[in-house]
Amino acid sequence: MKIIILGAGQVGSSLAQHLASEANDITVVDSHAEVLHDLQNRLDLRTVGGHASRPDVLERAGIEDADMIVAVTNSDEVNMVACQVAYTLFHTPKKIARVRTSAYLRYAALYSENALPIDVVISPEDLVKEYIHRLIRHPGALQVVNFANARLQLVAVKVQERAALEGARLADLPQLLTGLDIRIAAIFRRDMAISLEGETRILAEDEVFFLAAPEHVQKVIQQLREVDRPYKRITIAGGGNIGKRLADALEDEHQVKVIERDTARARYLAQALSNTIVFEGDAADEELLRNENIDSADIFVAVTNDDEANILSAMLAKQLGARKVMSLVTKPSYTRLVEGGGIVDIAISPQQVTLGGLMKHVRRGDVVAVQPLHRGTAEVMETIAHGNANTSRVVGRRVAQIKLPQGVWVSAIVRGDEIIMAHRDTVIEPEDHVIILVANRRRIPEVERLFQVRVTFL
Repeated sequence: MKIIILGAGQVGSSLAQHLASEANDITVVDSHAEVLHDLQNRLDLRTVGGHASRPDVLERAGIEDADMIVAVTNSDEVNMVACQVAYTLFHTPKKIARVRTSAYLRYAALYSENALPIDVVISPEDLVKEYIHRLIRHPGALQVVNFANARLQLVAVKVQERAALEGARLADLPQLLTGLDIRIAAIFRRDMAISLEGETRILAEDEVFFLAAPEHVQKVIQQLREVDRPYKRITIAGGGNIGKRLADALEDEHQVKVIERDTARARYLAQALSNTIVFEGDAADEELLRNENIDSADIFVAVTNDDEANILSAMLAKQLGARKVMSLVTKPSYTRLVEGGGIVDIAISPQQVTLGGLMKHVRRGDVVAVQPLHRGTAEVMETIAHGNANTSRVVGRRVAQIKLPQGVWVSAIVRGDEIIMAHRDTVIEPEDHVIILVANRRRIPEVERLFQVRVTFL
């Protein structure tokens, strides 16, 4: 697939890295030569310097025969104009734009062939807000991903010593979890995905990914770690787009405080939010945190636009007694350091969350949802099985008959209103939504080919 990515910032670079490793023809456009030089040295792709929305720059990038343009520059206006130029002058089939300003997002009528011909609008702030909100709804989870219109969730949990399921074999789970229909989708042990066999045992410190209906999720989490009481008191460091939207989503059911250092922004938040207490100040100020009883906070969430400030304030809040701390971290090296070292409880990568929103529109085949897992080394996807036994490699076949690449597992199937946890004898039918976990992302092109329909298939 020939894809042009406009913008080599954090999201654009992460997307380019993901797609370049999957044998796509990738061109990245940016006005900063040094950033493009670094990308070209690291990845197998082309780069073009210049203003991303200008027709001549897009021509140099090869827009005439591109399958898709993904506009993720730091300017909403550039992204929107670039999609308009791609549509009007070059008839580019698919156009995706990152739009961050809520004033633009408020009017869906803006995005149509008769207005701005953008096929997909991505709002990173909304995606991150929803991601954090799901974590707050499920105490103890490290990651929560929705599938099948939120009727099925994939949840990551780190197993604690003396948990009910510590040492249990996978084959014994149906008896141990009576009445809970779940499927273990993956287990990462010392950062490596292990084979899922009946004799495989769940051990302390394993990172377990399981699929379950939302109403069963908390009951399963309680079998893998000590019971976490629901989160009620929440402190948010940073009142920017993410902090404001998160407070807005939480304030009706939780006791929410926001700490914002900018005076004008703090005043705006105090007026815009109905049931949230807003403080002007530095979230890394120990005296401020003590005065506001941070030791009684169930969750401290640092979502400023500064990694170091997020990490330091979260560390301080944890040291002062906050029950659990989360930190927005944009640098991948920081994510591994602070989460692996126990500095924060959960490090949230906005790039990985945004990639999940983007990748479902980029994958070959009919893909409904995609989410990177385990710091981007793995991926889970919901794809639709089309065709029949003669034109498809998967339709009409039992899971055990499908030649899945190593480290790829069919975890669940959504068939109309029915959710089926996949087993060896489960048969895939036409139009099934198939939830697939790919432990090694290099296998994704093989999975895509597996689900492609051929006119004749022998």
